[in-house]
Amino acid sequence: MKKLVFLAGMGMLIAAPWAHAQLGLGLVPMRVEVHMTPGQEYSGSMKLSSESDAKVRVRAEVLDFDIDDKTTPQFERNLPQEAGFSCKDWLTLNPMEIEIGKAGFLMARYTLRLPVDVKEGSYNCAAGFTTLPPAEQSNPGIGMRMAVRIVAAIYIVVGSPPVRGALKEFKLEAIPPAKDSKEEGWQAVVVLENQGRMYFRPTGKLEVVDDKNQVVETEEFAPLPVLRERSQRFIFPLKAYLDPGHYKLRAHVDIGTGEIQEGVADVTVEPPGQTPAANPAPAAQHSEH
Repeated sequence: MKKLVFLAGMGMLIAAPWAHAQLGLGLVPMRVEVHMTPGQEYSGSMKLSSESDAKVRVRAEVLDFDIDDKTTPQFERNLPQEAGFSCKDWLTLNPMEIEIGKAGFLMARYTLRLPVDVKEGSYNCAAGFTTLPPAEQSNPGIGMRMAVRIVAAIYIVVGSPPVRGALKEFKLEAIPPAKDSKEEGWQAVVVLENQGRMYFRPTGKLEVVDDKNQVVETEEFAPLPVLRERSQRFIFPLKAYLDPGHYKLRAHVDIGTGEIQEGVADVTVEPPGQTPAANPAPAAQHSEH
């Protein structure tokens, strides 16, 4: 039985046990961002390292990626919804199968070849590296092994597409009680809409304000990319206990244009078992940063 463990793409490192050896992979860089022109070719390299006390075989693969509504990066060989935005078909990796010596490293090369007719905009894909069973393992189907995948996200920008985005929706969502508690928790959700052909990474904060205009909690936006032409949820698990009543969710966010977008939405914390009200179209205003 095989179990695949993966976590990466936004700057994270993973490790997992395999048989009796400790196995871990490292990858530098874990994010590649390049500006290119139609028809251009670009090559670079990534340093792939092993922390294992034995030789490790690794397979390289070209991947699509997306970020789901739980803000988890999803890496797959094919994501049909990404067909118009993916750079997967332009990416090649060399070598495709790699053997790394004990606590060793090597350089994995990648090449990007853009079509001559590619349109202005940002495109994204990923390079993944997954451990394989040792070559001497005669019957990999017996027993259990742990495979590890580590991934680098790749962003290509063609031309000078403007960043266009807006605050779209605010709401509260109930979280089931923790094992050691009978009280349900809450998470605030802010949806940002990318209206353009260029991805962006917002910065800013969300405030929860009570009916006395007191700030109950302040949380920072996670450094999560909002890929082009879609809406992205940002989730803020709240630490403060919220009594039933009326609150405001107030956001201040910069999507990379130098302009602060501000939005406010009225929400209601209902008694347990009821659904909080939300304002799906928060009032917004803009001020120069």
